[in-house]
Amino acid sequence: MKNRPITFEPDLTAIIRKCSVCNVSMVDDEGLPYVVPMNFGYEKDVVYLHSAPSGKKIDILKQHPDVCISFSTDHQLRWQSSEIACSYSMKYRSVILYGQLEFVDDFSEKLVALESIMRQYTDQVTRFSDPAVNQVCVMKVNVRKIEGRAYGY
Repeated sequence: MKNRPITFEPDLTAIIRKCSVCNVSMVDDEGLPYVVPMNFGYEKDVVYLHSAPSGKKIDILKQHPDVCISFSTDHQLRWQSSEIACSYSMKYRSVILYGQLEFVDDFSEKLVALESIMRQYTDQVTRFSDPAVNQVCVMKVNVRKIEGRAYGY
């Protein structure tokens, strides 16, 4: 069974919407890769992220804002023969996107991002306190390139 490319935008969005976590990869000052799982919000061609205002990823991203973000869902183990190890594989759907991260400082834009993140996880209407919005680090990734794959579906 071959990997099947996914290019239809609604299909890519559907995969992203099914995910509860994305993996954000970056490269540090020593040229070493660094990957962190994060909660996210997604709007057409934009990924929103949030975190504490300081830490290793923040230090890296301030110096090296290029990121690669992966989303993966619908994992299902399959096999042709349960007794033959090489016949096992994993069904999946995935999206990888590339972009440059920017930090969001504007209060109103932070609210837009945080509301997007909340919509990823709940249909409930939520509110944010001003101190919480002011203290959280909000990031925006404008998607430069996006590609999807499915295997077994």
